[in-house]
Amino acid sequence: MTKQHIRLIISDIDGTILDDQHQVDSQLREQIPLLKKENIPFVLASARSPLGMEPIARELGLGDNPLACYNGALIIKGDSNQYETIIEHPLDKKEIHTFLELVKAEFPSVSISLYSGKDWITERLDKWVQIEANITGEQPLIQNVLLPVLDALIPAHKLLLIDEAAVIQQLHAYLQTLDFPNTAFYLSKDNYLEVTHKHVSKEHALLEVANHYQIPLEQVMTIGDNFNDLPMLRMAGLGVAMGNAPQEVKEDARTETYSNNQHGVAKAIEKYVLI
Repeated sequence: MTKQHIRLIISDIDGTILDDQHQVDSQLREQIPLLKKENIPFVLASARSPLGMEPIARELGLGDNPLACYNGALIIKGDSNQYETIIEHPLDKKEIHTFLELVKAEFPSVSISLYSGKDWITERLDKWVQIEANITGEQPLIQNVLLPVLDALIPAHKLLLIDEAAVIQQLHAYLQTLDFPNTAFYLSKDNYLEVTHKHVSKEHALLEVANHYQIPLEQVMTIGDNFNDLPMLRMAGLGVAMGNAPQEVKEDARTETYSNNQHGVAKAIEKYVLI
């Protein structure tokens, strides 16, 4: 594939444009004006919330490029506090009621966070919530009971459940035996269980962002480092796996770049996009 064929870039954040110290790739920051000059949008797609993504987008100088938040459950444009919703896929509240009651009864140690738009809501400030706050730079709203909050929120975009890896993986396996037809459950880390509407994925986010720009998939480059990035890596014209990605992800991607600690995203853009 020659460089001029790429007209849109969609990238994961954690483990991709951020290094292991959660710092933005400095070389990528220098490339953004060059991409703008060539009219090539750089779009972030992440499980993070709008508030967790907006500071990174601002540091990169992305302007009003869309942000695919919650892995595409909410795609927005503009400032995180006064954003325009391009498209959203909220959770099925009836199913989430049932799910929350089940988790509280069977897995009481699990830390549960609820995300609606830019709001992060949790019942207690436990060690898991504090770790996530340190990573994202956000602070949650503390509510003693989540179910009444869920009823009041329109819409709810994501749940994040955190515990020791053994507990979360046991919960994930248990959920595979139950019937939640409108809800998807997936592991974003060994001890992180993400809960979204079944139509939410980075693959769908890729389709929706490409449609927003009216750019065919074969002219899109996607970049990621983990299993939840695979659908968009497979679907795009050029799917690039980070050097720090698991081997299975590298094998499924079209090509591989350097790691997140070696300016992997910037190197891929230099090789495949910018002259």
